[in-house]
Amino acid sequence: MQYELVVIGGGPAGLAAALEARKEGIAKIVILERDKELGGILQQCIHNGFGLHQFKEELTGPEYAGRFIEMVQKEGIEYKLGAMVVSVNGEKEIAYVNAEDGLVTLQAKAIVLAMGCRERPRGALSIPGPRPAGIFTAGTAQRFVNMEGKMIGKRVVILGSGDIGLIMARRMTLEGAKVEVVAELMPYSGGLTRNIVQCLEDFNIPLKLSHTVTEIHGTDRVTGVTIAKVDANRKSIHGTQVTYECDTLLLSVGLVPENELSEQAGVEMSRVTAGPIVNESMATSIEGIFACGNVVHVHDLVDFVTKESQRAGAAAARYIQKRLTVSGESIHTEPKHGVRYVIPNTIDLSNVGESIELFMRVTDIFRDVKLVAMQDGKVIREVTKKHLAPGEMEKLVIPIKNILSTGGEITVMVKEA
Repeated sequence: MQYELVVIGGGPAGLAAALEARKEGIAKIVILERDKELGGILQQCIHNGFGLHQFKEELTGPEYAGRFIEMVQKEGIEYKLGAMVVSVNGEKEIAYVNAEDGLVTLQAKAIVLAMGCRERPRGALSIPGPRPAGIFTAGTAQRFVNMEGKMIGKRVVILGSGDIGLIMARRMTLEGAKVEVVAELMPYSGGLTRNIVQCLEDFNIPLKLSHTVTEIHGTDRVTGVTIAKVDANRKSIHGTQVTYECDTLLLSVGLVPENELSEQAGVEMSRVTAGPIVNESMATSIEGIFACGNVVHVHDLVDFVTKESQRAGAAAARYIQKRLTVSGESIHTEPKHGVRYVIPNTIDLSNVGESIELFMRVTDIFRDVKLVAMQDGKVIREVTKKHLAPGEMEKLVIPIKNILSTGGEITVMVKEA
């Protein structure tokens, strides 16, 4: 079966990419979504705070997703639900399976990878102790409580201070549970500042930085966990152990881009983000395959996912229409002091308008500093920042006139103000 564009993933990234491609004139599009409904993770995020950039109003996750689903249906964009993609290759052949169609192979002119990300499970952590019931990733707990209507516990300890963990601390409290503590291995929180305030401080839930779970107690069900302070090497410090009685342990220890299909297709991957290496058009190393959203790098705001995915959808459309410029000359971006990564990884100036947006995360908490982009030893953009944190994505807009087309790589770093 032939399609102009196949979008893998029907979450906010896939929906935005498909809609933008349709706006650019692409008629034969299909979205493949493995869940039973479109919208992705937003369907279980019933808290507000979405859409402030995109719609200039505050929406819940399902409301935000609902607006895009409605637009997709209005545009008549085809989508397949319960469709598990089992293979993708560099020739842009996609195989998926669902109950309705069985095993189907599609041929596309272009592909947008929008599979999102997944949580790190307990198996990825080195926590000694038995394996009783009552241990959940924060996202799984969120689905049980918000979508299945099931209460997972009464006394809760949360390991990790990512946004989902912070939001679930508030959610469990509102449902009548007692959240004993949130323990974070790093000396800073991995979540947005607003979530630390609204989800922990407003409910008097303690946050212990530089702490981790060292032991889980219980046989059939969790009866308690022991946490301890860690040193600079993240090793537990003897004598700092404290045991909390609880029946539930939630894990919010990071998200990993869902990239098995990307790797299967032969896409070049970044060891830092664990996502595809992309250029200014969100194009990967395989011609005609684009990537966007949390499959590239984990975002903090869905509004940014939408904007990035619109760029990917528009570029995929231009590629199909043979309008996407490929000059063959790319400028690489490189993270330096204090910056963990920069997206896009390469820039073809022939596809850039008046400016280019660089997205990044920093490695530590910084105060009263400058975020600086340099090329050939010259500052091409700098912005003063009162506060930078690893849990919050940063953006640097560089006017195209500042960039030397014949220059070397663009380095981005944190400097003292």
